Amino acid sequence: ALEPLSVGLAIGIASALTGYLSHPSFYCNYVECCPKAGYRLNDTALKVQLEAKLFGQHLAKDVVLKAVMGFSNNPSPKKPLTLSLHGWAGTGKNFLSQILAENVHPAGLRSKFVHLFLTTLHFPHHDQLKLYKEQLQNWIRGNVSACPHSVFIFDEMDKMQPGLIDAIKPFLDYYEQVDGVSYRKAIFIFLSNAGGDIINKAALDFWMSGKQREDIQLKDLEPMLSVGAFNNKNSGLWHSSLIDRNLIDYFVPFLPLEHKHVQMCVRAEMTARGYAVDEQVVQAVTDEMTFFPKEQKIYSDKGCKTVQAKLDIHEDA
Repeated sequence: ALEPLSVGLAIGIASALTGYLSHPSFYCNYVECCPKAGYRLNDTALKVQLEAKLFGQHLAKDVVLKAVMGFSNNPSPKKPLTLSLHGWAGTGKNFLSQILAENVHPAGLRSKFVHLFLTTLHFPHHDQLKLYKEQLQNWIRGNVSACPHSVFIFDEMDKMQPGLIDAIKPFLDYYEQVDGVSYRKAIFIFLSNAGGDIINKAALDFWMSGKQREDIQLKDLEPMLSVGAFNNKNSGLWHSSLIDRNLIDYFVPFLPLEHKHVQMCVRAEMTARGYAVDEQVVQAVTDEMTFFPKEQKIYSDKGCKTVQAKLDIHEDA
C-alpha cells in the first residue's frame, strides 16, 4: 500500500508540473497564442524591415508605418484598421502585407490568426454571391472571437464581384460590438491592381515636370484612388458602402518601380539565396526586364515580380 505522504507528494508534484506547463508564458513558447490585451507592435522592428525589404515605395512605407503604429499604440481604437493598397503587380503590395502580418503574428501567413483570401480561389462563382457573403461573415466572426488581433488580407480585389466585400461592412464600422464581438483590434488589408494606371500617370507627370519621385505625397493620389475605386466596376469596391461610409482608413498608392529599384530587388534576391552580389548579373537581369513608356523606358511594367525567374537563368554565373 502507498503511504499517504507519498501519494500526497506525487499529487502535489503532478499538480505543480501541470500548472507550469499550462502557464501562458510556457505554453505560448510552443503553441501560437493570440497577443494579450495591451499588446503593442515594435515600431523599430517594423521600420527596419520595411526599409530593408520594400524598395521604391517611400510613400507606402511612411503611410503604413504611421497608420499601423498609431493603431497599435491606441488602447481604445474606435474601429478596425482598414488599408487598401493599390498599384501594378510587382510593386510590393503583397510584400508589405506579409511584413505587416509577420510583425503582428511572427508566423506571418502561416499563423492561424492571419487569413488570406484569394478572389479567384475562394470566391470564383458569380452566382454564389449570397453564399459567399454568409461564409465570409461567419469566418471573420469566428476568427475574431478567437483572437481580437486577427489580420485579414483580401488579395485580387480587382477580380472580386461588386457587392461581396460589403458583407463585412458591419465589422469595419464604428460599433463597440457586433453580436457580442468587438472587431476594433483587427486589421483588414485589401490588395488591388485597380488604380495602377492613375498612380503610374501621376508618377510620370512628376517625372516629366522635373519633380523628384520622393516629392509625391499621399494627398496627390489618395482622393483619385478613392473616387477611382468607387467608380470602377473592376475594383471590387464599385459603389461600395465601405467607401461611401469612409470605413477605409487609407488608400495607399504603390508607385511604379524604376531601374534602380529593380536592381535593388535583384541584389536582395541574390543575398537571400546566399550569393555574393555580382553587379554584372544585376545589370544582366535588369536588362532582361521591360520598361515603359516605350520612348523613355522609365518604369518596369512588372515591377520586381519576375526577378526570381530571371535570376534563375543566371544561377551558374
